[in-house]
Amino acid sequence: MNDSVYTQLLDLACGAFLLAAVVVLWLRQLTSIVRAFALQGVALAALPALLGLHEGRRPLLAVAVGIALLRAGALPHLMRRALGAAEPPRPYPAHPYQEDVSEARETRPLVNVAASLLSAAMLTLLAYAVARPLVELHPTPATRALPVGLAVVLIGFFTLVTRRRALAQVVGFLLLDNGITATAFLAASGVPLIVELGVSFDVLLAVLVLQILTTRMRAAFGGTGIDDLRELRD
Repeated sequence: MNDSVYTQLLDLACGAFLLAAVVVLWLRQLTSIVRAFALQGVALAALPALLGLHEGRRPLLAVAVGIALLRAGALPHLMRRALGAAEPPRPYPAHPYQEDVSEARETRPLVNVAASLLSAAMLTLLAYAVARPLVELHPTPATRALPVGLAVVLIGFFTLVTRRRALAQVVGFLLLDNGITATAFLAASGVPLIVELGVSFDVLLAVLVLQILTTRMRAAFGGTGIDDLRELRD
């Protein structure tokens, strides 16, 4: 793979990676949010694949396959299962003008959609400003895309603190982890396979624990709104 094609494909993958994080802020339907997260997993897997093809490093190709299986396959599947268990079948269709307050929709985020998108733009600019000295130390196609990883870290943290549904907060946590992973790939031209496997299993365990917690919340409160936890007082 020549340098021109490599640079174009890397920019495309990074653009799709950042766009998926912004789309998560824009969407409210949790099923669509899970789909956007799965697409981001594909874009994330493309980063080590491109680095491996360009540098001739086969372990990075194995890392790319593992990331695709976990973050574009296993994790979205677990979240769909949790979402399916949260949404009981309706005996009749809802009224077209009735507000959807089901578990499958983020109805009342702490920050509205317009403000969320504006915040994402500001966080992206902040990431580019912070990463500029790092890029100037060793300017390569990978390090020039380093601000994208930092921007997704900030957007993931923003999603984590502004959403009310537990599943939406799980997605925010996973966006944060995806951003950290992408930053590691872009800054260090990949990480060892054993390190990525360890981190991936930790993330999988965290999602399983969070799925159990959301199930217990649903059994106790009838929903997964984080505001319900305020009722837990002595």
